[in-house]
Amino acid sequence: MRPTVHDIAAAAGVSLATVDRVLNQRPGVRHVTRKKVETAIRELGYVRDVAAANLAKGRTYPLVFILPASDNSFMHGLNAEIRQAVLRSSAERTDIRTVEVPAFDPDALVAVLETLSREKPCGIALVATDAPDVRAAVDRLVRERFPVVTLVSDLTGSLRHHYAGVDNIAAGRTAARLLGRFLGPRKGEIAVLAGSMLVRDHRERLEGFTAVMAEEFPDLAILPVLEGRDDPEVAHRLVADALGNAGIIGVYSLGAGNRGLIRALKEKAVDRILTVIAHELTAHTRAALIDNTIDAILNQDAGHEVRSAIRVLKAKADGLAVIEAQERIRLDIFLKDNLP
Repeated sequence: MRPTVHDIAAAAGVSLATVDRVLNQRPGVRHVTRKKVETAIRELGYVRDVAAANLAKGRTYPLVFILPASDNSFMHGLNAEIRQAVLRSSAERTDIRTVEVPAFDPDALVAVLETLSREKPCGIALVATDAPDVRAAVDRLVRERFPVVTLVSDLTGSLRHHYAGVDNIAAGRTAARLLGRFLGPRKGEIAVLAGSMLVRDHRERLEGFTAVMAEEFPDLAILPVLEGRDDPEVAHRLVADALGNAGIIGVYSLGAGNRGLIRALKEKAVDRILTVIAHELTAHTRAALIDNTIDAILNQDAGHEVRSAIRVLKAKADGLAVIEAQERIRLDIFLKDNLP
């Protein structure tokens, strides 16, 4: 049986009120008495249930999510999941707010992080732009004892506590294998549409994709990456221009901007048959799967990522361990036949 505060009080010969003051590091306890209580805690092997204590005290966790401001369907979905979390705030004892920064702008992200260090929330979750100044700002926050979680796009090499997102190298490798198998013996060129190489998730997907293509499908040549900055209009223009190349037989969209991609593909539909793999299941990509404009979608569950980030930030704020298996974000593969 686990030792209780009653056991500590009995072993130390003090009142329950004194044990409570020692456990919560409140004043009013003589040094010798505090030592007796601490010795009893150590000898009994007492482990405090911090979450239960916080629940009893009615503690609220102020959390901040930092997201890129862009016309990006996936980010709109992520925002919607955060709003759902806000609706659960009373039950989960959270106080959540969202801050938007210009997409792919490291200076703007650093400015927000520096402001938050003065506001002192219980935890910060951010979609990271992978830049040295951002990494340094995150490291400063962690050293100041702020829990930090990267969301969707990681910041490896930083001191961040946790990453809530899929394995993006594996995602890129999966996309390459699907595309290569779908194309079979055909030879030709592959167009790749990204948002920006400033974000690690896009770079890692490209890394995984190019590795498998080189190893397994050498007859498929990858063209220089088109950076659409997750903007549908920019993506449409870039893809429409690229499809003027008659050698392109496949497209891999590793970021957002899929509305622009889909529009460009539909405009070229009469010219040739293209095999297309894209990321993130949205209303637009779902429709494109159904009408055969896109062949497969790789998807991450934005709701799971938001819930995971909240659980981790609360655990870190309380000094508790994270259950890694619970926080693992899976990669789903959707064809038109298995849409949820």
